[in-house]
This record gives sequence, C-alpha cells and structure tokens, in this order.
Amino acid sequence: MGEQDRGYHADRVSISYWDALGNETVRFFAANLPAEEIPETIDSPNSGLPAGRDKDNPPQLAKMEPYKTHLAYVKERRSDQEAEDILDEAIKTLRDRRKRGDVVF
Repeated sequence: MGEQDRGYHADRVSISYWDALGNETVRFFAANLPAEEIPETIDSPNSGLPAGRDKDNPPQLAKMEPYKTHLAYVKERRSDQEAEDILDEAIKTLRDRRKRGDVVF
C-alpha cells in the first residue's frame, strides 16, 4: 500500500564517514550514482571536523593559514630590489606628468 501512495523507492547505498573523534555519520546516495561522484570527505554534523570513509584513518583538520594582506602577497612575489625599481618608475611617471601639467588624482 505504501508504494501505491508514495511511489516506488529508489535503490540507495549507504556510505559511512568517520571523523577524528570517532563519530560515524551515514549518508545515503542513489545506487546508480557513479563512484567518483560520491564524496571522499564530508563535514561531520556532530563535530564540524572533516570526516572520511576510512574508519582507522580519518582525515585531520587542515592547518588554517592566517589571513594575508595584498601587500603580503606582493612581497612574496617581488624582491626588495624589484619593489624599489617599481616605486622609482612610478615616481618618475608622476613627476613627468606634473611637468607636462597633466592632472593627477
């Protein structure tokens, strides 16, 4: 009677995920879903930690990098000498504009 009222149930597979604290979370996926579309890790709803399929080797929390400013990224790409050269070029360009009477904002 239930199938007549609610339709047929799709075939499902259950996948268990474990976090570093040993919490198990079960997720259900369509049985005809390709294996590569089933995620290897999820966020555990119990702890917020990443959870993986391997019970004996759960994923560890990734190390959080501190926020970097734009200047920090620039300093990674440029040496001190390159920075001085770019600054000297920008100052020269501004001085040339002022000599010509161009408006600089």
